[in-house]
Amino acid sequence: MVGALVSFCLMAIAAKELSGAVSTFQVLFIRSAISLLIVVVIIVLSGNRHWMNTKRFGWHGLRNISHLAGQFGWFIAIGMLPLAEVFALEFTVPFWTALLAFLFLKESISLRKLFAIVFGFVGVMVIVQPGFKQMDSGVLVILLAAICYSFAYISTRALAVTEAPITILFYMCVIQFPITLIFALFDWQTPQGMQWLWLLIIGITALTAHYCLSHAMKYADAAVVVTMDFLRLPAIAVVGALFYAEKIELTLFLGALLMLFGNVVNLYQPKRERIKQRIGNS
Repeated sequence: MVGALVSFCLMAIAAKELSGAVSTFQVLFIRSAISLLIVVVIIVLSGNRHWMNTKRFGWHGLRNISHLAGQFGWFIAIGMLPLAEVFALEFTVPFWTALLAFLFLKESISLRKLFAIVFGFVGVMVIVQPGFKQMDSGVLVILLAAICYSFAYISTRALAVTEAPITILFYMCVIQFPITLIFALFDWQTPQGMQWLWLLIIGITALTAHYCLSHAMKYADAAVVVTMDFLRLPAIAVVGALFYAEKIELTLFLGALLMLFGNVVNLYQPKRERIKQRIGNS
């Protein structure tokens, strides 16, 4: 989780440094190129060429269009809002996912899920404060990005039944690479100096963040991982205050804590239920 926290924070800093200097689609294209190179090298060195085979290209397409839209919105929001506010509103993804899974995957909404959704909504209201402060368009952008990420998550859940994680990553790069290239060419500017370093950081941390996060799930309950993931918020708030003179607002942390509380309650399983689940999976 330390690796995931460092990766997410470095990626946000790099995105902030590139905002307004390099077009968002160009950043996403170079990120896809670096990720594709890394994934292909892993597949070639492993000798498991079957990881490139799939019969569910439609699901891969849906996942990556929504994921790309979410990424685009996230990078745009980084240039419009304080880093801590982007991270805080990004924590709404689990609540949108629960709603979308109910609508499209016919998953039931339990009392715990409903509890999490209500607390998530209240948390957003505390952060945004409608009627008390001017609504920034960046807030709408990051919330739409969170909804797009949620579509990507439920698509990943559907794909994970038959596809290996490396297959999902491979098709993420294959699908997003040409799309981002086409849009990047409309406003291409050759990166200069330190911009190449920031682009390299984004390309690497985009993979290491999710790699570390997924592996953390193997060693701890989801509720523990989500709680530790919340440390991204104070970490990036300190970075924003020190390097970008961003103001740290108490309401930001209060709203994020409400969302965290609802999410942890939703993910928490009593010891008896965890034992039953492990027996069922064995």
